[in-house]
Amino acid sequence: MTAGQNRERRKSMSNILLLEDDLSLVNGLSFAFKKHGYELNIARTLKEADGLWMDGKYDLLVLDVSLPDGSGFEFCKKVRLTSKVPIIFLTASDEETSIIMGLDIGGDDYITKPFKLGVLVSRINALLRRANSFQTADTELQSNGIKVLLLQGQVFKNGELLDLTAAEYKLLCLFMRNPSMVLTKGQILDKLWDCDGNYIDSSTLTVYMRRLRMKIEDNPSEPQMLLTVRGMGYKWNITG
Repeated sequence: MTAGQNRERRKSMSNILLLEDDLSLVNGLSFAFKKHGYELNIARTLKEADGLWMDGKYDLLVLDVSLPDGSGFEFCKKVRLTSKVPIIFLTASDEETSIIMGLDIGGDDYITKPFKLGVLVSRINALLRRANSFQTADTELQSNGIKVLLLQGQVFKNGELLDLTAAEYKLLCLFMRNPSMVLTKGQILDKLWDCDGNYIDSSTLTVYMRRLRMKIEDNPSEPQMLLTVRGMGYKWNITG
């Protein structure tokens, strides 16, 4: 294989997020996935998975159902609010009700433990082929009557085009990609830092939040979508 082919192969590697708390299984899956050319990020709790999901772009998720701080089902529901990324559940339960629940909430496949690594890899390959590079397909965000057309960089509220600054647009996308998740001021500032290459401080962020609410909220003085969580930060509230 030539150097150019190697570069093309690296560029085409699929990026997988693995949410699994069993260390021995993590080690085995990590070895197998990398052997087959996948890029892999590992989370062992829902909290870690939330952080990785917010910071990265993934082609496929492999989620354990039973976790120390909750369930893979919870994470799937959150992801499905904004993304069609393929999801495979791993579980020790082969009960029909559990399988049906996983598929009904948005899972694409379900594999019970113990399983053969080759079978899991084959199912991953099948889902990735079917997804046909979902990254290019996720071209809009939509909730609460707000629609963001990512390719055009446009935002609509109930069908009406909104005039947002670059910082306001990036701020809105950040919240809509992480619905119902409390984002600290530090996390938000890190994401906005490179919007225009300028440093943004906490006071400036407060101004941005106020201006964004003026444009998207029906009653900015009593916001329903972009909420302040005292002592913690802000979150995007799904109103129904």
